[in-house]
Amino acid sequence: MSEMNIQKVPKRVLTSLLSSVSAGVVPRSGAPYIAIGREDEIAALLSDLELVNEGGGSMRFLIGRYGSGKSFLMQLLRGYSLERDFITADADLTPERRLYGSGGSGVATYRELMKNMASKSSPDGGALPKLIARWISNFQTELAAQGLSPDSPRFVSALNAKIFSELHEIEDLVGGFDFAKVVSEYYSAYCEGNEEKKSACVRWLRGEFSTKTEARAQLGFSVSVIIDDDNWYDFLKLWAALVRRMGYRGLVVFIDECVNLYKITHRVSRENNYEKILSMFNDTLQGRAPGLEIILGGTPQFLEDTRRGLFGYEALKSRLCDSRFSTEGYKNLIGPVIRLRRLTDDELFALIVRVTRLHGQNYSWEPRITQEEMIEFLKICLSRAGADAMITPREMLRDYMTVLNILLQNENVRFADIAGTAVTLKTAADEEDEPKKPASRPSVDPDEIEI
Repeated sequence: MSEMNIQKVPKRVLTSLLSSVSAGVVPRSGAPYIAIGREDEIAALLSDLELVNEGGGSMRFLIGRYGSGKSFLMQLLRGYSLERDFITADADLTPERRLYGSGGSGVATYRELMKNMASKSSPDGGALPKLIARWISNFQTELAAQGLSPDSPRFVSALNAKIFSELHEIEDLVGGFDFAKVVSEYYSAYCEGNEEKKSACVRWLRGEFSTKTEARAQLGFSVSVIIDDDNWYDFLKLWAALVRRMGYRGLVVFIDECVNLYKITHRVSRENNYEKILSMFNDTLQGRAPGLEIILGGTPQFLEDTRRGLFGYEALKSRLCDSRFSTEGYKNLIGPVIRLRRLTDDELFALIVRVTRLHGQNYSWEPRITQEEMIEFLKICLSRAGADAMITPREMLRDYMTVLNILLQNENVRFADIAGTAVTLKTAADEEDEPKKPASRPSVDPDEIEI
C-alpha cells in the first residue's frame, strides 16, 4: 500500500474524521474522504439544489436503519451545498426539540438551526451575523465602485436606500415586516458601532426572546411579533428569501433524528408535529417556499408504522407511500422518499481499503494487514446471522477501526490473532443459524480506488 497514490488530507480533518468513525459518530467534516457508493442518491439530491437555485422548493425524506448512512449522507450533501454557495442549517430532533410543541420545544429547533447556520466562509456554523455584515459590506463596495465617497452624505443616503429597497421585497411575507425592521435596525447599529443593539437584533433573529416585552426592552423599539413555537417555520421561509437577496443560491435545511417524533407517546402532540411536516411538504412542492430545501432523516418505523409513524397520518401517507407499481428491485429516486439500500460487498470492501489508507496516513505507519485479510474481515462481518442483508457501515467500520488500532498499538499481534478471537466469541445464536453464503472476493481492484 505504500506505493499507492494517497491524497494528503489535512491532519486536523483526518484526526477528527477517524475519531468520529471509531466512535460510530457521523463526522462533521471530512465526510467526502470516506464516501463510497450512494452515487445515485447524491445525484438525486444535487438535482434538487439546481431546482432551489432556480427559485423552487424541495423536500426529501431520507429513510434508513440506524447506522445505514442517513446522517452521513446529510453531512456529505451539506458540504456539497456549501461548496455550491448555498446557506445551510442543520439540527437533530430530541425530546426537547420538535417541529411543533408548547413550552419552547418548537422554537428550540429553530434556535438550533440558527446556531448551526453555515456558509462557505463559515462552514462550522455561527454564520448568521457574518451573513448580514457581509451583505452590508458588499453594498458599500458596490457604491464605492460607482464613485461615491464613503464619507459623503450621498453615500449614506444611497446605502440606506439600497438596504430598504432589498428588504421591501420580503415585507409582504408572513412576519416579513418585523423581520425587515429588525434587519434594518441591525444595519443602523452596524453603522453606529452599537454592539449592544446589534447583539439584541441577532438575538431576535435567532428566536431567543420569550416575550415581546423583553424584546422591546432589549431592542429599544417595538415589534409586533417574536419568533415562537407557532411561527418559527414562517421565519425559516423568510431566511430563504433573504439569503437569495444577499446573493446566495438558497437555504438548505437538514433535520435529522426524526424518529424522536415517532417516539412521542401523546397522540395529539405527535399528530401536531406531523401536521407541521405536511405544511412544509405542501409549501415546498407548491412553490410557496422559494429557495428553500428541507431534508428530513428518519428510520423505516418513523415513516411506515401505520399506528404512530407518518403512515398513521392519512394526509401524509397518501403523499409518501409507494405506488402499487413501485416494487422491490426498481430504482426510483425522483419521489420525495429516498430509501437507503445496503451497500454492496464491493462497496464495503472499498470502504475498508480507504479507511486503511487514511489510518496509515494519520498515524504515519504501514498497516500490517493484507488485501486477503481485509476480505477475511469482511467475510467475518457478513457471516453473522442476518448480516448479509442488514449490515451497516457504522457497525462494520467501528469493528474495523478497533482492529487497526490494536495492530497499531501491539507490534507482535497479527490480524489472524484478532480474527481468531472474533470467531471464538461468536454467540451461540450465531452458531445455530444456518451458515450464510461467504462473501465472494470483491471485484474492486484496491489499486484503482482513489481518495
